[in-house]
Amino acid sequence: MSDQAIIRITRVLLSLSSLLSELRWTNTRLGFKEIKQIEQNADLSIAVSYEDSDIRNVRAIILGPPETPYQFGLFEFTIKFGKEYPAKPPSVKAVTTNSGACRFSPNLYAGGKVCLSILGTWTGERGEQWSSAQGLESVLISIQSLMSSNPYENEPGYEHAKSSSDQTNMAQYKAKIRHETIRIAVLQPLEEALDLLPDGTNKPPPDTFSEDGESSNDEDSTYDNPFNDLRKRRFLWYYESYSQLIEEESKDIPTKPQHQFQRMPFESTGNTMDGHFDYPELKRRLVLLKDKIMEETENWKVEGLQAKKDELGIAVNLQRQYEQIVESLKHHKNYSIDLSLADDNPFVWRITYFGRPTTPLEGGIIKIRIHLSPRFPEEQPRVFLETRLSHVRVSKEGVICYSPRKIDEMRHHVEAIVAALEDEDPPYDPRTTVNPEASRLFWGTPEDRKKYKRTLRRDVERSVE
Repeated sequence: MSDQAIIRITRVLLSLSSLLSELRWTNTRLGFKEIKQIEQNADLSIAVSYEDSDIRNVRAIILGPPETPYQFGLFEFTIKFGKEYPAKPPSVKAVTTNSGACRFSPNLYAGGKVCLSILGTWTGERGEQWSSAQGLESVLISIQSLMSSNPYENEPGYEHAKSSSDQTNMAQYKAKIRHETIRIAVLQPLEEALDLLPDGTNKPPPDTFSEDGESSNDEDSTYDNPFNDLRKRRFLWYYESYSQLIEEESKDIPTKPQHQFQRMPFESTGNTMDGHFDYPELKRRLVLLKDKIMEETENWKVEGLQAKKDELGIAVNLQRQYEQIVESLKHHKNYSIDLSLADDNPFVWRITYFGRPTTPLEGGIIKIRIHLSPRFPEEQPRVFLETRLSHVRVSKEGVICYSPRKIDEMRHHVEAIVAALEDEDPPYDPRTTVNPEASRLFWGTPEDRKKYKRTLRRDVERSVE
């Protein structure tokens, strides 16, 4: 081969290499843009995380839709973007499967397969296949749509089932999904995050070995999940809803110990949701988890004081943010908010809110406590009312549900907390109404709404006594 031919071939190869690099860069840049759009979106139903070394490997959390058997479960998925994306769909796998032992719907297999036409894993109708105009958000929303109010009908051949046996199966299927959503999509991941065993004892340390020299811990003993903090905050938001569901379902489930789940006609060996009902056990674990999360929250105070003593950057940063907010309140003559630090600790903020005229809290004195983590903003603040308030955005435990515009600036947190409390006519959204009893009144009959306002007003008046 002549030197000229070698040179031409080399140029072609370099050109192809450059083209492939450009395609990979475009692919990566496109994926990064989609991820950032989701992170900046105010939608409380989905969250994403990615590897810094390769953003084509994405993890996602999808909130089980309200008023379905999956309500307020946090279902995790892995998404891998191939080199041909967006011409071809990403590869998606369900993680919330109880280690491959639980099929959560006709479309979410125990092995992690997600049957969805836009992913090419299911033959859909014409027009339902993947197109390059779709992206990560449309994939996640499509997966969430699989978590329907009657998942039994998602199985081909059963979408129009009307027989009495099918009606019984539908009820049984929803019942066991509700149970396993609490057990697998709520309790288990949090127990892993807190190094707890289901019986409430702590997992042995990683260097514990059995008599034969084998490690006594499983591979999850050092559970590191980017959604741990999100799960804890949502748990505190929805604790009352989980408790209420357990109580209601306990009434309908036979009291016989370990009442077995009914297997559905379309479930096959290795791809089922088998098990038994045990709501008393779920209740015990639910309460224990709440206590552990509250204990962890209190421990932030101690960690924070140590961080201040050591003059760590996070302590200096939070002190500076506090001082800037106080100065801003004075400058703008905002007398409705008094901000202070508990025990001069920049990790525990106290807000005294004086209810402004024309707001539902007019004339009230509402005390609020903000706990901050030494790992802020990776771990977000946990906010509690110290004043009793029957409010749709405040749980019976005093947990406030709010959403700041920017999670890394405390100014936005303070503004969002006050805005949530002052909102007189919030839109109906079960994801943000964390007090089931107050929500039932607020969105009930006109008489119910009046009762809600009277109860709230009574709490406001008591706040100044």
